[in-house]
This record gives sequence, C-alpha cells and structure tokens, in this order.
Amino acid sequence: MQRKIEAKLVEWKNKTAGRMPLLLYGARQVGKTYILDDFGARHFRNVVNINLETNLSVARYFKDDISPERIIRFLETVVNEVITPGETLIIFDEIQSCERALTSLKYFCEQAPEYHVAAAGSLLGVAINREHFSFPVGKVESLTLHPLDFEEYLWALGEQRLVEEIRGCCAELRPMPEALHLKAIELYRTYLIVGGMPACVDAFAKARKTVLIPGIQNEIINNYVADMAKYAELSDTVKIRACYESIPAQLAKENKKFQYKVVQRGGSASLFGASIEWLVQAGVVLKCKKLDHAFNPIAVYTDLSSFKLYLSDVGLLTMRAGIPQQTVLSGESNLFMGSVAENYIAQSLAANGRQLYYWASENTSELDFVLQDGTDIIGVEVKKGIKTRSRSLSIFTQKYAPAWSIRFSEKNFGTEGNVRAIPHYAAFCV
Repeated sequence: MQRKIEAKLVEWKNKTAGRMPLLLYGARQVGKTYILDDFGARHFRNVVNINLETNLSVARYFKDDISPERIIRFLETVVNEVITPGETLIIFDEIQSCERALTSLKYFCEQAPEYHVAAAGSLLGVAINREHFSFPVGKVESLTLHPLDFEEYLWALGEQRLVEEIRGCCAELRPMPEALHLKAIELYRTYLIVGGMPACVDAFAKARKTVLIPGIQNEIINNYVADMAKYAELSDTVKIRACYESIPAQLAKENKKFQYKVVQRGGSASLFGASIEWLVQAGVVLKCKKLDHAFNPIAVYTDLSSFKLYLSDVGLLTMRAGIPQQTVLSGESNLFMGSVAENYIAQSLAANGRQLYYWASENTSELDFVLQDGTDIIGVEVKKGIKTRSRSLSIFTQKYAPAWSIRFSEKNFGTEGNVRAIPHYAAFCV
C-alpha cells in the first residue's frame, strides 16, 4: 500500500548532516513494521529487522554495554550479514519492550550517525512516560503513522484519477462533475465502514465485501485490550478499558465533551485521568481540546479540563457502535451518523498533522473544530448529510470574524460567503 509517510522517510534517509535515529510512533496494526520493511527493501541494499519483543537474546544483549560498534558487531552475527553504513537499514521493532535499546539510540546519534537506524513500537508513547525510562531527548527524529486516510484508501482501491480530480476541485472550489461526486460519496461511505487499518483496507481491496470487515476489526480491538492488560498495571487496566468502551456513548451525547460520569457513576479526573492519557499515548484515541477563545495563537487559550475523545479509526467506531452497514451505505437518516462524520474529520485532520481543538461558548453553542493556518483562524463545522443550517458557526463567525471557515457535508464544492463548502471525501486536502 502506498503511504504518504514514505516521502518523509526518504527525506530522512537522504540527510547528509544532522541525521538522527528515527522513532516511528503509531497504534498497533497501523502498518509501522510493514512501511519500514517496504521502505528498506526499496531504498537500501539490505535490511536488518530485529523484533525486541520476540528476539529475547538480542534484547538481553542491550543490558550491558550499549556502544554502537559493539551492538553492530553482535547484530551482524545474529543475521549473518555485513551491516554497511549508508547501505543497510537497521530496524528495532517493538522497541518499547527493551528500555536499554531505546537509550542506545542516543549513542547511535552521537557516536555512529553514519548508520541508518529506525525504531518502531506500538506503545512507545506509553513506554516513554514511565518514570524509569531513559528517553534520548533531542537525539531522535520522530514521526507518527496513522491509519490510512481517505486519500490513501483511494490509492489502495486504484482510484488515483479520482484523487487528482478531488484535489483539483478542492483547490479551485469548483463543483465535481455530478457522477464523480456521487461516486466519491459512495466510496466515502464504504470508508466509514472499512476505516483505515491496513488489514481492513487490504481485505476490502481484494474482495470488495464490507461484510468481511467487522471480524478483522474485532481482532484489532481484542489486541488493543490485550495491550491494556500487558502494558498497564492491573489496577489500571479495568479503568483504561472502561474509558475506551465509553467513547461511542460519549460521542452520542448532544454535548460531546468527555464526561467521567459516563464511564462510571461518580467518576472523576483523579480516577480516570491517567487512563485517558494512556489511551492517547497508545495512539488508539484522539484528544480534541476545548478553546475558551479563538484568538491567535489558539494553543494558549486551551481549557485543559475540557476535551472530546475520538477513536483513531472511524471504522472501529462504526463497528463498536453497532450501526448497520446498510444504514451507512444508503445514507439514510441516523442521529449517530453525525458523530461518525465528526470522528472521520478528526481522524483526517490528525493524519494531516493538525492539532485538534474545538470551541464552545458558555454551553450555548459548540463548533466542531478550530484550526490555525499561519495567522488565520479557521472555523470548521461538520454536517452528516446535505442539510447545512447551523447556529454555532454563525455565532463563531460573528464573535471572531475568521478569515474563512469550512463546512464539511455531502454537498459538492462551493462557497457561501466566506464559508467554503467541502465534501467529506476531500477532508484529506485540508
């Protein structure tokens, strides 16, 4: 599968000065190992991939001297081939299971920068927040791999020309030809079911049957739950799982602000706050922070006590919520589909490197997302269908006079005053 992150990997490889070891973050099963192996196979003479969770003999070797030359000599004996600077990609997979291996990246940066070293781990974010973890601050370059966004999904389905048309229409805000617009809407609706997890996309690309997808998604969620038990304290596992399982119910509320009482009666930040951060650091949820004011820079006006949580993959949300596939595919009226569309936009914005914020005004109105583009503040509203009347965006516009705003819906491209109408399927362009 073609992934956008490959361009950043090539840029990292080609650095002639100041290149540091690479850390690839991302939730379990988003394709980290695959993308590194594929990248290595196409851009290096050979690849040395060591899984530190399963290869315990190598993991134990890191307990002693972690100087790069000593590690390189040992790895050469393990794989029985020469590791050559500039020609070999060294991959340390599941590096979170070996703390000393993560620490060794500092010395690769300082003492052996000529080697290309990449590391990946499903729970890196969780691991580096442990008190006893020695993280190589300033000695690694970090990238995050998300589930496939809708553009990558279309590539996987062989729809490159449709992608080009979508990007062209979005840049010029000219309507798509009606037949292509309807085709893109149909593909968008299948994406709401399939989502962007590589195993799901691969299965759908081969068989074109959405009924096969929930079984794969269930397995992914079971792996997430297993991680909670494996990488969290026993007393925390139940709370982490309860927070995760409450997200569909949180999003079903009219006020989508995360409420601890939905998780458990009498719930509080002191009881569940650490569990939520575990989920965020594990990459399985996206956190959208509330803004008290939409002034430049928006990050300094964040209300840290209020936030929304989305699942990192919309397909998992659709499956967890139990929405019938025919409801999604037909576009029939369903109240929860508004939350599904909102989760999809959150996922798309995060994949484009956008920080997630929303705005609320004294509980009288709430705008789904607020973006900052340079000095411009942009209001973002999400509608599930073609009905686009909204009080919240009007209030936000009157209060802050943003340079322009975006309304995502199933309508074709266009403009309404300073509001840009963008179909859901073009969210990857924003």
